[in-house]
Amino acid sequence: MRAISIPLPGGPEVLTLGEHPDPDPGPGQVLIEVAAAGVNRADVSQRLGHYPSPPGTSPLPGMEVSGTIVALGRGVVGRSIGDRVCALLPSGGYASLVVAEAALLLDVPDSMNLVDAAGLPETLATVWSNVFMLAGLRAGETLLVHGGSSGIGTTAIQLARAHGALVATTAGTDEKLAACERLGAVILINYRTEDFVERLLDATDGRGADVILDAIGGAYLDRNLNALAPRGRLAIIGNQSAARGTVDVRTLMSKWLTIHGSTLRARPSEEKAAIMASVRENVWPFVVAGQVVPVIDQRIPFAEAARAHRRLEASEHIGKLLLIP
Repeated sequence: MRAISIPLPGGPEVLTLGEHPDPDPGPGQVLIEVAAAGVNRADVSQRLGHYPSPPGTSPLPGMEVSGTIVALGRGVVGRSIGDRVCALLPSGGYASLVVAEAALLLDVPDSMNLVDAAGLPETLATVWSNVFMLAGLRAGETLLVHGGSSGIGTTAIQLARAHGALVATTAGTDEKLAACERLGAVILINYRTEDFVERLLDATDGRGADVILDAIGGAYLDRNLNALAPRGRLAIIGNQSAARGTVDVRTLMSKWLTIHGSTLRARPSEEKAAIMASVRENVWPFVVAGQVVPVIDQRIPFAEAARAHRRLEASEHIGKLLLIP
């Protein structure tokens, strides 16, 4: 198979396309002929040497793919060769063939482009598990999404709107904010020119957000707490700022706030299977109905994977970047 490896940690130029042995599906697994692989910030961290593949998994980067099942492992039921699927992976997605756990698959409807479906598994699992399963966003509440034009952000906006929430979002350009507005965001905040706490409080009559989804991390921690409504919930899914945060415990206590922190990739397989089962039941109907769609920035050949990583690191994208074998 053709695959992209990381021989040594470094910049985007270290991504190396070459031939690798074909993988074989084990018990409970399927082999997928890959149509596309999603590009995520975790892949960048892995390339830099900061976020290795979980023990016992492929050393290749890539946490989500779409494609067609070409082989079944022992004990797999309810799946057939030829099925159109997308899959959540611990690693190994930057390849033309990939092994995936059958429990981590989603069926791609005929109405959806199979390539574009690669932009869904990681974002849906992350948003659903954090914003809904952990933070419990409800209809009528307000969600603030930091970086609403990212892959995670575009999914969060759509899911929150589909569930009847009011969505506020931050982004760094008018173009990105316009894209967020088209997806259903109502409160649009340019973080380069506006203070997001002041802008959000002004737009909500001083109340703030019931839930905040944040990948910036430490640098935003104190301001996020100030932007939360009473009994608000903060879901932290990354630390792109690479900063330590400080908490005013008085704010935390007086507003009855909750802080959630989580990662997806390192969770045990059983937990990820439970998340995907919940996505399948509660989220996938919105996808099939066309209410939640993958927002794709660019589809880039494997041979130009370095370009995809540079675009992601520069935050030039709107939606997901995909790699095509």
